[in-house]
Amino acid sequence: MKRDPRYDAMLFGGEYYDCADPDLLRYQSRCIEVMNAYNRTRSTPHGMKKRAKLLSVMFGAIGREGYVEPPIHANFGGKNVFIGDYFYANFNLTLVDDGKITIGNHVFIGPNVTIATPLHPMDAEGRASAANQRNLPVTIEDNVWIASSATILPGVTIGEGSVVGAGAVVTRDVPPRVLVVGVPAKVVKSL
Repeated sequence: MKRDPRYDAMLFGGEYYDCADPDLLRYQSRCIEVMNAYNRTRSTPHGMKKRAKLLSVMFGAIGREGYVEPPIHANFGGKNVFIGDYFYANFNLTLVDDGKITIGNHVFIGPNVTIATPLHPMDAEGRASAANQRNLPVTIEDNVWIASSATILPGVTIGEGSVVGAGAVVTRDVPPRVLVVGVPAKVVKSL
């Protein structure tokens, strides 16, 4: 299934929108179908060939030699995710890809990692309104390693060559070539 650019302004614009819009939900459901097919593949030679084909359909873009160990979970089935070359993600990658996620070349992601783009209003009245979500893009630059069970929050950029430690919660931009750990993640070492 191809990306539908009619929704880009809504999903990538950074403004609040109605995430329960019926047309948007139908599009989202079609995107998720491809991801579900990927998750049902088996680790046989035939299944691995099928996975390679499905990855190119599932994501907004994926470069050479990308691979995701199933299962993967994504709000839009990965359709709003744009990945460079030589990407690897271990099992249970969760991409809350309501907004745009950009991942560079030679990025490695451990198991149980979450990358999220949506934000909701802090006040209860705002969350009860129809226009109750906005998205901020996440960018992961080249040569980044994100260790197991890390969480990357909306609007964050992780600089080239950096490492995110296991279990870290990244709430702000990470400079290039550093190690960040903790909750919230803090720089502990230059690399």
